[in-house]
Amino acid sequence: MIRLPATHAAITAPLVASNAQFPGVLIGRCATDGRPFHLSPVLVDDGILPATNSLALGGLGSGKSTTDKTWVRREILHHGHQAVVIDSFGEETAAGEWAPLTRSLDGLVVEAGSFSLNPCSPEFATEVREQLIRSLIAAVEPAALNPQSTHALQHGLNSPKAGTLAGLVDALVSPEDGRWPAEKLAVWGEGVAIALSRYTDGSLRGLFDGPNASLPPTDLPIVSFDFSSLDRNSPAIPALMAAITCWVEHVWLRQSTAVHRHLVLEEAWQILLSPATAELIQRLLKNSRKAALSLKVIMHTLSDLGDGRAQDLAKLCEIAHVGRLGPEEAATVGALLGLPAWAIAKIPALQPGQALWKVGPDFYDVVQTTLSEEEAQLTDTSTRRRKAQQALASEQEEPAVSLTKDTAPEENDTDTAQGGWDFELPPNTIDTVYTGPQLDSRHHAVVQAAREGRLIEASELAALGEREDITAHGINSPQATAWLITRAKMAELSGNTAQAAQLRATVARMGHNDSSAWFEHTDDDSAQWHRGPQPPAPVPPAGIAPMADGQPQPRARRRTWPYIVVIAALAIAAAGVWQNADDDQQQEQRQQKAIAYKGRSGAALNIDSVNADVVAHWTTGKDHVILELRSYFDPNAKFLRIDADGRSAQSVKKGLYPATPEIELPVSDPLADVTVQVAIGGKNWKEGARAASRTIRLSPTGIAYDGETGKQLPSDL
Repeated sequence: MIRLPATHAAITAPLVASNAQFPGVLIGRCATDGRPFHLSPVLVDDGILPATNSLALGGLGSGKSTTDKTWVRREILHHGHQAVVIDSFGEETAAGEWAPLTRSLDGLVVEAGSFSLNPCSPEFATEVREQLIRSLIAAVEPAALNPQSTHALQHGLNSPKAGTLAGLVDALVSPEDGRWPAEKLAVWGEGVAIALSRYTDGSLRGLFDGPNASLPPTDLPIVSFDFSSLDRNSPAIPALMAAITCWVEHVWLRQSTAVHRHLVLEEAWQILLSPATAELIQRLLKNSRKAALSLKVIMHTLSDLGDGRAQDLAKLCEIAHVGRLGPEEAATVGALLGLPAWAIAKIPALQPGQALWKVGPDFYDVVQTTLSEEEAQLTDTSTRRRKAQQALASEQEEPAVSLTKDTAPEENDTDTAQGGWDFELPPNTIDTVYTGPQLDSRHHAVVQAAREGRLIEASELAALGEREDITAHGINSPQATAWLITRAKMAELSGNTAQAAQLRATVARMGHNDSSAWFEHTDDDSAQWHRGPQPPAPVPPAGIAPMADGQPQPRARRRTWPYIVVIAALAIAAAGVWQNADDDQQQEQRQQKAIAYKGRSGAALNIDSVNADVVAHWTTGKDHVILELRSYFDPNAKFLRIDADGRSAQSVKKGLYPATPEIELPVSDPLADVTVQVAIGGKNWKEGARAASRTIRLSPTGIAYDGETGKQLPSDL
């Protein structure tokens, strides 16, 4: 924690967060200053990190999977955590990429085809059986599910025949009379029976038609479900994932005794895009804190998820680490995660093993993952490539492992200077030395961006440069003070003259009055920003004779009317200054709002015994905002309505839950808050009656307010 004097506190407050230290296992080292980066999300205060889920993105060879493997391994070894991995990719066809790590921790690798799961097993509760079977149907024939087929399925599950999946198909094809005649039930159940027959008689047989549940043990440090031998486009993958997710939620989480658990989704786009599993994962994400669970979602790019609801699931992750991506994909990721411009610009140039980390709303930094020799061998997925390189150039040395190989220090080691790091810092960061009165190009880049109207980018570049110089040279150094002058010039170019004057006065109070001794620019309009030309030596006014014999000559009587004119002019000028100050304050508030822009906001509500979320999502172009009212799986929800700017949408419960009403509004000012009215009919609502309602104000900075009281509301995340 850096302690700042009062003169710097207000100016550099946004920078302190990036120097934050988190508790937990070692991940690697910050590339800007070499300090160790530790993180165990469950140990972080929930005021800083409300949820512990993480998202990993990066191209091939960027090191995203290696980072998560090492992270999970250290959590298991140091803190006794447990993990379940859904692994759908492997370099060798014989095993998935998590298999070596799993076996090294005395875990279990469950290969697809080596086990069968009976979704009708009495080991599952009734509601779990229905949910699991519905997920299997949705994986192969999502259109088969409707209110009639759902009733036929529920009737079939109550049949004595439904002890296995094949018996359930028989109960659907030849039902007994119930509330409805058997003939009608057979017609209603025909579609779901055809879908389930894929698992009993079709290409997916052998996965779910066993006589018992064959559930893996729940007391192992890690269990990896290996789907690498399956075709990636096979419906068996989403079906198996749906089954495993049910097992995780209803068996593993309830029987596991670990203090914290991790569910790792490798190649997660296959899961999040599948209707069979998206709802299950969404529920796990929403309830992860209650369940002492962290989801680790790993994929290459967000483009894999399309533009639908799957991207909303990615936003529920409070932690993200992004490896090397192309410029276009980096911009997409930056918009979705709310990354600052400097961070987006760094992503395409990241080296293997480096990632841009986002932790909570305020921490951003580039981190180099560090590995021990053992970890490098357990997590290496480039053996084939190395063999090819050796075959083509056997005289060359074997390439280094993609991530920096270091002996991983102890968990609580925070002194990198004493820990023997052989870390070479990147150029133009901590090694940048102040070499004289001419400032380096970072200051010129900030001023140039401000001149071209790119104020947000200029502010972020200044924040990054100031943090680097504070870390390298100290808070009171000339290098750090130079950024105050750069910020003053930036404020002046943006029209905020009041802030510019305040910054220059701060520099003067710090004792750097002689600016030319340590800061100059070649352009005329930027030299000696904080002080003007020296006034000339005073000269006796005309008409005043010099003193004689120590006695001054009497002065002529002064006229009073010029002073009255001056006072009146000053009063008029003061009124103008007050007006300008008010305008400047509004402009400064708008700039701060632009810097805090997230493009998403949501509030968690409880109306008429219904837990619901109202969510606003600004589009990438910032010209539209999409508003939704979600009740998810709350059984009390009967009616949902949302109104904003003369438009409305509503839904009534048909089947198990009401659909999510959604409206899209054009946006003229992307920084303006959006006010919506939501109405929810729950336990006490009757059809045709007026539903309880509330007015909510949603800010693009991610904060939601009560529209009547102005009180901040809890986030939906």
